[in-house]
Amino acid sequence: MANDITVKFVDFWNGWNDTDNFLLDALRQRCNPVVLPDDSPDEPQLLFFSFFGEEHLSHSGCIKIYYTGENDVPNFNECDYAISFHDISFGHRHLRYPLYATYPEFRRLTATPRDAAPELAQRRFCSFLTSNAHNSHPMRQELLKALNDYKPVASGGRALNNIGSVVEDKELFLSQYKFNLAIENSRLSGYVTEKLPDALAAHTVPIYWGDSATAAAQFNSRAYIDAGDFATPDTLLAAIAALDANPEAYLAMLRQPALAADAVADWDERLAAFLAAIATNGRKHIARYGGQNQLATRHRQQAWLFRNRLLRALARRNTK
Repeated sequence: MANDITVKFVDFWNGWNDTDNFLLDALRQRCNPVVLPDDSPDEPQLLFFSFFGEEHLSHSGCIKIYYTGENDVPNFNECDYAISFHDISFGHRHLRYPLYATYPEFRRLTATPRDAAPELAQRRFCSFLTSNAHNSHPMRQELLKALNDYKPVASGGRALNNIGSVVEDKELFLSQYKFNLAIENSRLSGYVTEKLPDALAAHTVPIYWGDSATAAAQFNSRAYIDAGDFATPDTLLAAIAALDANPEAYLAMLRQPALAADAVADWDERLAAFLAAIATNGRKHIARYGGQNQLATRHRQQAWLFRNRLLRALARRNTK
């Protein structure tokens, strides 16, 4: 076991646990990470950060590792290393590690045929879950409307909800329907989120829209309907209606293996090896005179301008 290495997590999303997460689990395979508390004045050896804040800008002496599971591109002027969904090459400084690799639902999927009882073809039509109806590709609402015109689609997310309450048990909800409308926020190379594997794990047939090539490389394309294969929503709807009306064909699709035969199976090992290399031989690639320092300066200038404009506006208001 390697020596202790101090780490800190900043700018992650609400609900992130600094002392219990997949990044620490990967580090623990090769070394002994010691997590510094939020209020520690010490600079960590490794700083993990995401894009939900700017605290990382105040750190400059440590190795900085950016993580994102969203559709944003790492800025290598701000980080020494990055982990993202992007299928990009940046030497030893980047690792493609999709968000769904962290989900237990994905870990249950295999490349072997599945069972499907006949009664599964008698379930209600289709489910849909989203918390984002505005900052997403218009295809999300267009396909929802097209399917809803054919048969009612049960929408149980925080956005576009039509069932009266927000779903608490996602897998249970999805499993009650024959199909699930699984639409990514956007279509970008490499961007495949948990939407597709979550539906497959719930033993429903996903109607998927996103990066078709990346999805098919990991998941068995015969186990889901790829909206990208159809020229128009009408032709897609016709294919869905035909499958909906044919229980034997539907069950045949449901029995398909969830994963592609040559799907990547060593995501955890890849992450552990990537972080171990940083912990043992990693070095800084960004400098204070580079993009990081310029960005931090620009943020301070913008904050100063905002405060002064606000103060001037309040002063004018008080003199009226």
